[in-house]
Amino acid sequence: MSEIILHQYDTSPFSEKVRICLGIKDLDWRAVDQPVIMPKPDLVPLTGGYRRIPVMQIGADIYCDSQLIVREIEQRVPQRPLFPTGSQGLASAVEQWCDKALFQSAVQAIFGTIGESVDPAFIKDREALSGQPFNIAAMKALAPNAITQIKAHAALLAQQLGDGRAFLAGADPCLADAAAYYNFWFVRTFAPGLADRFDDLDGFDPWYSRVSSIGHGRRTSLTPAEAIEIATTATPIEIGTLPEDVNMKGKTIRLAATDYGRDPIVGIFAGSTLYSLTVTRNVPGIGQVNVHVPRLGYSISAA
Repeated sequence: MSEIILHQYDTSPFSEKVRICLGIKDLDWRAVDQPVIMPKPDLVPLTGGYRRIPVMQIGADIYCDSQLIVREIEQRVPQRPLFPTGSQGLASAVEQWCDKALFQSAVQAIFGTIGESVDPAFIKDREALSGQPFNIAAMKALAPNAITQIKAHAALLAQQLGDGRAFLAGADPCLADAAAYYNFWFVRTFAPGLADRFDDLDGFDPWYSRVSSIGHGRRTSLTPAEAIEIATTATPIEIGTLPEDVNMKGKTIRLAATDYGRDPIVGIFAGSTLYSLTVTRNVPGIGQVNVHVPRLGYSISAA
């Protein structure tokens, strides 16, 4: 397998989810640091317009969205599974919960607390990303409730750990732990003290420490130019197509997230799985790349 390249930045919460998964699997990987806000001139040519972080690159295959990235890592490297036997449904459900409800509470709590010190350029960028005002005043008003919501989410995790297990699915860490952990890491990184009120939740802080100690595997740096050069000299993998999608084969289509960051990816439909949709793009100066997005949470339409 070609090396795993993660386009990320260190303070990205969804990148932290993927980094913990790379740590669970004890993998070597290359980090390409991308800007926190637009423009992202070394990323968008690879993705075809997708601007969210993280993005994983393996050769000339570009994987968008952390939920697809972790599944692709699992498929390529099944050792030290992110979905231990019997935990597949639990891990996926925990990930959806943490990526939506818990993440929104974390955002409100953090920016409701530190919002007045946030760079206006960051606020403008996130308004463009979300398609709605990044209302610091509203978040400040909601912050006290958001903090209680975070505590309630933590209580659910503590309940799962209540039988003394080390991790959410049992003795070994999995995707569920990475997905739950990164939100509390996010809060503790940007608003220290907000998520430190868990002394009465038996097992929570020891679990948090165990996940944190997993680390991120073995990371080395790669420049954006080097990552682009790797894509230029590689050939995308061939993938199949589900029967219900055969009629789209070879057509120009448009893929876009349905929640936020809806910048469309336009390309030739190249294949699909139960979990993903893929387009092929010919990029000037780079050549052919395949861009993969999750099926869940993404729309597909004629371009």
